[in-house]
Amino acid sequence: MTPRDKILYFLRLHRTGLTVWLLAGFLLAFPALAGNPYVLGISNLIAVYLIAVIGLNLFIGYAGQISLGHAAYVGLGAYGSALLTIHFDLNPWVAMAAVAAAVAFAAFLVAIPTLRLSGHYLAMATLGFNIVCHTVMTQWDQVTGGPSGLAGIPPLSLGGVSIDDEAKFHYLVWSFAIVVLTLGLNLARSSLGLALAAVAQNETAAESLGIQVGRAKTRVFVLSAVLASLSGSLFAHCFTFINPDSFTIFNSIELVTMVVIGGLGSIWGSLFGTTLIVLLPEFLHFFDAFRDIIHGLILVTVLILLPQGLVSGLRDLLRIKLLAGRNNA
Repeated sequence: MTPRDKILYFLRLHRTGLTVWLLAGFLLAFPALAGNPYVLGISNLIAVYLIAVIGLNLFIGYAGQISLGHAAYVGLGAYGSALLTIHFDLNPWVAMAAVAAAVAFAAFLVAIPTLRLSGHYLAMATLGFNIVCHTVMTQWDQVTGGPSGLAGIPPLSLGGVSIDDEAKFHYLVWSFAIVVLTLGLNLARSSLGLALAAVAQNETAAESLGIQVGRAKTRVFVLSAVLASLSGSLFAHCFTFINPDSFTIFNSIELVTMVVIGGLGSIWGSLFGTTLIVLLPEFLHFFDAFRDIIHGLILVTVLILLPQGLVSGLRDLLRIKLLAGRNNA
């Protein structure tokens, strides 16, 4: 084997890890490249969403299930962390951990009845849970602040340093996002990931292979809810203000749109889909007035033309053209 072949073999063998390190290096230098806090704020929002989207992609893309209520878990994480820090003066890190544990337990209780359902019945059940949570956030104004929301949420601190500006929060939130991205990539290749892939294809066949379908679906559902909770807690401490409008069923559909655009079962696609949807309003100034309509049109278009998602679809088209070019040559 020549030195060139050894290098190519090494790159193929470790391409995922090297790509993660390249992304981490780019993000390390990004605050200097961005030049202003506004750009960093958008980047931070992408990271916050990405954490929830990766968890949702594990549930939808790998387990083959559907959830139209994931914004509820983001909201539980945000409100839980905010309330514990504001009213009980709890350390934000302790509050985030406590809320994540509580959300995991709540998701487990929700999973017991709902994951027995499938198809549009499961979608409606998760949608109903989102509506219930949003109603509580809106109506229980003595605790949640109601439609006015909660303000004065304390920022996070690390080693006695308050993370109170966009540059500091950039390094914190993207560190979490990179860890979650790596977790998603490794989980997809693990025994659980393979089991989920089998469940997504055919639950009966998966059971015949000895896979405990109910346990596998419950595990990934709880994991996705915990990641959504983490996303919500970081959102609350980043912007120091939350209100129920950030956790509606339309926000749940927005998360699903990010997953579908990037590609079902594609962790790297989650990064692409999240970035595209977050950046879209910056290029289309009329976007806010028609946001839900545009999201719907994008979702339908991708499902019709590239059902495997933009990243996976364009990659497959490129491979087909390259193979066709080789054959013609």
